[in-house]
Amino acid sequence: MHNRRARPTLRLLAEDLTAGWASPRPRRLLADGDVAELHPLSELQHPIIAKATESFGPDPAEDRHHGAIAASTKLALLEIKGGQWRGGVWEDRETGVRWLLVAGLAKGEHLDHDDFYQRVGRENRHGDPRRWLPTPDDLRLLSEETAARLLTEWELAVQQQLRDALRQVERGGCARFDIPHPKRDCGRLAQLTLTVTQVREPDYQADEIDLEITPTTTYAGTKLLWQLTVRALICLSPPEQGWDRYRDTYSNIAEPGSWASRRADLDRLVTNHELAESEPGSHSHYTHREHLAGSTIEGHAVRALCGAFFVPTQDHERLPVCPPCQERHSELAGHV
Repeated sequence: MHNRRARPTLRLLAEDLTAGWASPRPRRLLADGDVAELHPLSELQHPIIAKATESFGPDPAEDRHHGAIAASTKLALLEIKGGQWRGGVWEDRETGVRWLLVAGLAKGEHLDHDDFYQRVGRENRHGDPRRWLPTPDDLRLLSEETAARLLTEWELAVQQQLRDALRQVERGGCARFDIPHPKRDCGRLAQLTLTVTQVREPDYQADEIDLEITPTTTYAGTKLLWQLTVRALICLSPPEQGWDRYRDTYSNIAEPGSWASRRADLDRLVTNHELAESEPGSHSHYTHREHLAGSTIEGHAVRALCGAFFVPTQDHERLPVCPPCQERHSELAGHV
């Protein structure tokens, strides 16, 4: 489940890598204790981290290192080299994850007191190199990164399913397909039904789209279902305020040929393994204050007076007021 590519420990980042960074940002975040902003640790811009990641990737057959570090007999460390930098990588056999435990510079033909190999040897003779092993904080960050990676991979798979469905119906039709739960042993999260209707009337031409999301009972009302909903709507039409909702069905209207154009956009995103991004709304809307406050905190969607269905995440005071909402609000105020 975990990515086996080599990753640094927090101790190594704070104590061993005091120089050589491409940017001062990682050091500032470490000093502030804001390690969550450093994810993923294996992609931090430092020569020895890059070398560790390059040396121990997804495929064990492609591992590249310089053998065991002879000076470390109490803890099996594999040697990597990147320029003047040297590092020791340890394998956690239970998880398959490689950890960059210790790093330093090669100095003075390995005779300098601060030389990497001298330091490893001293720790092996007079100390306990096991203190370099991952701590509970390291393991917690690993779990968080793994969860984030698996969720991203799931969203990419959902995006590809939607692209495939849109390809079937972009010129009219209906496609029905299942979305699995991100955890492989948890079954189906929901069933999606995507319908495109081409309307060709003398005074009205449009391609109407409906997305019905039918959750498996176990997952109805969960945050994961809402995440699926948001991801699906962003894939099909990124503007956050462009969808209307009736129960579990979301509707949108576009000019003829628009869904074929959107499918082409999704082709590019799927090929590049990129997630579609939402487009923030351009207007502030009138809605019930209590609904607005609660939904802003909880991430739920609300319906505006104009009928738009959206999640209030923006600073509405910075946006122009929606004209239909303004008109509807004035009509209601006149009856109070």
